[in-house]
Amino acid sequence: MNWFESARLGMFIHWGHSSSRGWELSWPLVGGVFSLPYCQDVAIAEYHQNASNFKPTDYNPRLWASLAKRLGVEYVILTTKHHDGFSLFPTTTSDFCYGGGNSQQDLVKQFVEAMREAGLRVGFYFSLIDWHHPDYPAFTEADKPYRFDKIPQPTPQQWERFSEVMFEQIRELLTLYGRIDIIWFDGSWERTPSQWRSSELAQMIRQLQPDILINDRLPGQGDFATPEQFIPPKPPDGLWEVCLTINDSWGYNKADNNYKDARTLVHKLCEIAAKGGKLLLNVSPMGNGQIPPPQQECLESVAEWMSRYGESIIDTQPGLLPWQFYGPSTRKDNFYYLHLLMKPYETVSVRGIPIKQIESVKVVGSDRPLSYSGRCSIIDELTQNPQPLGELTITVPESAIDPLATVLVIQLAQA
Repeated sequence: MNWFESARLGMFIHWGHSSSRGWELSWPLVGGVFSLPYCQDVAIAEYHQNASNFKPTDYNPRLWASLAKRLGVEYVILTTKHHDGFSLFPTTTSDFCYGGGNSQQDLVKQFVEAMREAGLRVGFYFSLIDWHHPDYPAFTEADKPYRFDKIPQPTPQQWERFSEVMFEQIRELLTLYGRIDIIWFDGSWERTPSQWRSSELAQMIRQLQPDILINDRLPGQGDFATPEQFIPPKPPDGLWEVCLTINDSWGYNKADNNYKDARTLVHKLCEIAAKGGKLLLNVSPMGNGQIPPPQQECLESVAEWMSRYGESIIDTQPGLLPWQFYGPSTRKDNFYYLHLLMKPYETVSVRGIPIKQIESVKVVGSDRPLSYSGRCSIIDELTQNPQPLGELTITVPESAIDPLATVLVIQLAQA
């Protein structure tokens, strides 16, 4: 898990046939859900029939990979099958997939190849739910409105047949595309762990891909936690990752223009990195495969910030404790990075650090040193303690302030 322990930024890509209509992924067919304020309510037949209209004429995953690299992303996860049951890959278990199983174009293969060429890790999102498959059973108009406490249940015979389909689809994903770094499950709330055959499924996955990571949404399994749409006030135990939308929708939703600005995204990234987590930032391409202009513009601003300050995020560890510095901070070797998420008064303070070991204080990306002073207790001065812990006061000129987030770096002498 070494690569994932130090990873700080991933890209989530929610994409499916509903993207061609500007509908949220899957949830419109069940009438929407409380957590998606801009979700549509679409008749089930109309929703599923739209699969034949999915023609990603401008699909070029190399452009996705290029954007990911500019952002400093280390891994990218694609929705190979969402709750609606539609597969982006050419599964042999169903014709409810891109091109009806007859297309010569394998969207997932192209995605994997593009990410690998860019040196990025590859992950597959796979929903355990399937609101289209008759043995799941399929969701119907009579089942509306969707209720988490009233989920349609299959007969034992139906579930046995569906389980074999689900296992086979996962087997296809993990054998057709070479090494896969992460499998990201979702939708487990609709069935019990015994129905999902979680332990058996995890065993098969690890036999097929010994080095793969499994998220915590396969019940009773999982290598990392996945808090959704919020930053935990206290870091979870073990590895964790926050999955976050760029607006209020997961898939491309033409009704949702409530986009987070670049400053908000940068601040969330700084907070998560300082707590030792990862930000899995969602991108939602349109049906043609292009990223919507508002998302592209916002992400380019984040990428520009990362080009200057990315060293304070990528491959770092949590830095100072909250009492030492009033803001997020990270560390790499003998460098401490201070993320100023609010404009400082003329100075900022850092406490409890070895003030006589400080070699320099700068703005990240600049060679110009910043003025600073240090002080420690009178006793340390009287006893001539060679390594006293004290308070550092750094002068931050107005010219150093970045419109998104300013980052300072303290270099300590090598131990």
